[in-house]
Amino acid sequence: MPEEDLVDIKFRLYDGSDIGPFRYSATSTVDMLKQRIVSDWPKGKTIIPKTMNEVKLISSGQILENNKTVGQCKVPFGEVAGGVIIMHVVVQPSLAKTKTEKKVDDSPRKIVCSCSIL
Repeated sequence: MPEEDLVDIKFRLYDGSDIGPFRYSATSTVDMLKQRIVSDWPKGKTIIPKTMNEVKLISSGQILENNKTVGQCKVPFGEVAGGVIIMHVVVQPSLAKTKTEKKVDDSPRKIVCSCSIL
């Protein structure tokens, strides 16, 4: 694989710490990047992604789709040759867990009408 097809990417976490940089081919998908993030997530963080579906990657102000390749996500202008691309990592825990917790907390309420009709 030619050297120019490789891209250095660093992942910036919510607290300002970084994972990487790692070297990827331009044909690697965003899905592959997310798998790497979940597997290399630093120990001791308060927010930990359980699956790659909880991870969102942001590059140049855009949320990256799983089926896009690294080559499609690169910004063609303003890149420094040999520079590292920084992608921001956002963790969004799945909503299914919070919805089930709300259902458990709901207690049945008595409906009492205090209307008076004259």
